[in-house]
Amino acid sequence: MTKAHDPINREFTAGDLEPLLEEARVSNTVLVQTWSSLEETEAFLTLAGTCEFIAGVVGWVDLTGDVSMQLARLNAHPEVSLLKGIRHQVHDEDDANWLMRPDVQHGLHALSKSGLVYDLLIRAREIPAAVSCVKALPDMKFIVDHIAKPRICDGWDAEWDAQITQLATQKTNVWIKLSGLVTESNWQAWRPQDIEPYVQRVLTLFGTKRVMVGSDWPVCTLASTYGNTMELVRDCISNFSVDEQEDILRNNAIRAYGLDVA
Repeated sequence: MTKAHDPINREFTAGDLEPLLEEARVSNTVLVQTWSSLEETEAFLTLAGTCEFIAGVVGWVDLTGDVSMQLARLNAHPEVSLLKGIRHQVHDEDDANWLMRPDVQHGLHALSKSGLVYDLLIRAREIPAAVSCVKALPDMKFIVDHIAKPRICDGWDAEWDAQITQLATQKTNVWIKLSGLVTESNWQAWRPQDIEPYVQRVLTLFGTKRVMVGSDWPVCTLASTYGNTMELVRDCISNFSVDEQEDILRNNAIRAYGLDVA
């Protein structure tokens, strides 16, 4: 975190989120890792076991370490059935090719045997390695977070467009999440018309069966409220059919993560 993140430099709880879900007409959510920590993953699983609205957890394991041993530790948790995926802040690594490092690939191959999804937290710089990665693991599900963080605040990000187009061709095992949109825009002066072209581009490339919605709460509160963040996506997809909207807002996440919800 930097000084710009001071407004969210505090503890956020499930109690903070629950009334926001009700106001935004959201029934369930997936809790996604923030720290490179097995302890956080275990704490998230414990929390998910007490909150009906948390339908799944995306946690963390050290892909450069003994993945089987770490998964064995997580499998001993009583709420392990709620563990749906793993994530790492790939975009913070110095090496743009981190995903294709031999030790990371060894870890991902071990992870793939567990049936867990892998969330890709990447920017345009890391997409070429991500393309190679998903080709190397065709039986593993990958979900791109925050539409790979285009530089929305600078206008149209042509580098992102070229790279995400390549990633979208991997049609059998890659989904993408409409999240992190307001915080890649101008926090104080973002406009829906700045963001909608990116949403439409993602839907054109990935189709309505491989796109899901995410809030990126509480980070989104740096630029908007939870409710307005969700409403922005609803507005951007309002031209699609009711069934297509239902897929984007609900069904695709259930299928990709394997969520057990009513």
